[in-house]
Amino acid sequence: MNLLEVIAHHGYAVTSIACFVACCGLPLPISVVLLTAGAAAHGGSLNLGLVIACAFGSALFGDTLMYFGGRLTGWWLLTAICRFSFNPEACIFGSARSFHKRGPRSLLVAKFVPGLATVAAILAGSLNMRLRRFLTLDGCGVLFYTAVWSLTGFVFAPFLRIVIRWVERVGHITAATFAAIVLLYVLWLVLSSLRESRLSEVETVAAEELFERMRTATHDRLLIIADVRSHGYYDPGTQRIKNSIRVEPSRLKEELVALREFMQPECEIYLYCSCAHEATSMRVARMLEKENCSTKVIRGGLKAWVKAGGPLEPVPPGDMEHLPKFE
Repeated sequence: MNLLEVIAHHGYAVTSIACFVACCGLPLPISVVLLTAGAAAHGGSLNLGLVIACAFGSALFGDTLMYFGGRLTGWWLLTAICRFSFNPEACIFGSARSFHKRGPRSLLVAKFVPGLATVAAILAGSLNMRLRRFLTLDGCGVLFYTAVWSLTGFVFAPFLRIVIRWVERVGHITAATFAAIVLLYVLWLVLSSLRESRLSEVETVAAEELFERMRTATHDRLLIIADVRSHGYYDPGTQRIKNSIRVEPSRLKEELVALREFMQPECEIYLYCSCAHEATSMRVARMLEKENCSTKVIRGGLKAWVKAGGPLEPVPPGDMEHLPKFE
């Protein structure tokens, strides 16, 4: 049973669920679903008006949930999504500044822009856009998006059926292509795992041990604690280990220039982050070791330090990243 047959039998439910889930952040091709639903409506199994209504209602509901998620959690929700990007810091700040610069009306076309479609509603909430304005602009954008794709599927239904039949005939080629993509992905995971295993050679230290060492430290050896979190410098009340310095991993080459004054044989640098398995700390530590600096990673990062009872301090205003807000 192909997608056209599935939607012909369960069209309203499939369309609604797909639009809602996609608006909540999962990468589903809702344009394909809407095209197919429009084609099914052309065949008489669905009503085109109801297809658009179901898609519009579920998509707007999903966007509204993301709006409130951004409004209530600040930048946490956007951070969680941007962690999957190659450069989380650029994803967060670049998206926020671009969205603010283009203005609220970018919501009218956000669904047509890859990447922006996922984060637009979250950004609107995080940047304090008023709810009424958000619902008006996002509602118009969602209605336009769902109507365009559904009507396109309705108008070009005969052509879409030819495409579907052609895909079925070359199904073995499609399956082989998909298998090759899966194989390449697994290979990438293996290579990434091997690379991480090499990074694991970096020496680590327990937070309790470092805390005790700081309490009994002498002044003959410089001890530096560096915060290498790739995000977290934009929410009010953000804290860090007391007397630590910030090293931005996405600008590490520039940061290394500023750190050279500390890179002496008699210094020790301890790194911490808030990611799984200290991945960012390990990567930065490897680069610092190339500069012949004694570097260790705090196991468990900031959470372990807090659990050990280590002192904290608010992030200085000068280190905070101030993102724009809609007034």
